[in-house]
Amino acid sequence: MKIFIKNMVCNRCIAAVSNVFTDSNIKVKSIHLGEVETETEVSEKEMAFLEKLLEKTGFERIKDSAHQLIEKIKNLIIVKISELDIDENFLLSEFLSLNLHKDYSSLSKTFSQNENITLEQFFILQKIEKVKELLLYNEFTLTEIAGKLGYKSVQHLSSQFRNSTGFTPTEFKKLKVHHRKPLDQGLIEFESRSILAFEFFDFK
Repeated sequence: MKIFIKNMVCNRCIAAVSNVFTDSNIKVKSIHLGEVETETEVSEKEMAFLEKLLEKTGFERIKDSAHQLIEKIKNLIIVKISELDIDENFLLSEFLSLNLHKDYSSLSKTFSQNENITLEQFFILQKIEKVKELLLYNEFTLTEIAGKLGYKSVQHLSSQFRNSTGFTPTEFKKLKVHHRKPLDQGLIEFESRSILAFEFFDFK
């Protein structure tokens, strides 16, 4: 039996969810980001107990197909960004269609209708969060960060960063309090100015 789980986006999440299933006395056949396959069918009583334990640890069972698909999309995007190997000619549409075997227009429509944000906007905001993280670690120059995240230039990165956060990358590094949300905490909470800023973004 396959059970789809929301907010599983990293190896720590896999370990945490695995522990939940163990505590629920449900044997797992395989476990991947966003998806768990059990050895046997799970009863309604077992499922109710499992769902409570998942919620206590910050996860949630996804019941409908649309949200299962959306979670797969998010996981693919987050993992791709975390690899720090995005070519400047990378196309989100081709990447998602290839991995999910679905037409991009259908994926985009489903995502936008349920998330109130476009796939491209979500992708950019996730990249901005990764830029924040890398800036704080101070392991790479801004030029190196731009190259690892598929930006054609530092100027392009800086423009998107400023439109999203209100700061240049340099100004952000100097802040005493850094407002960022790790990629493995699921959905980013969007400030209104971040969403409005997208009309200025260059998605090429």
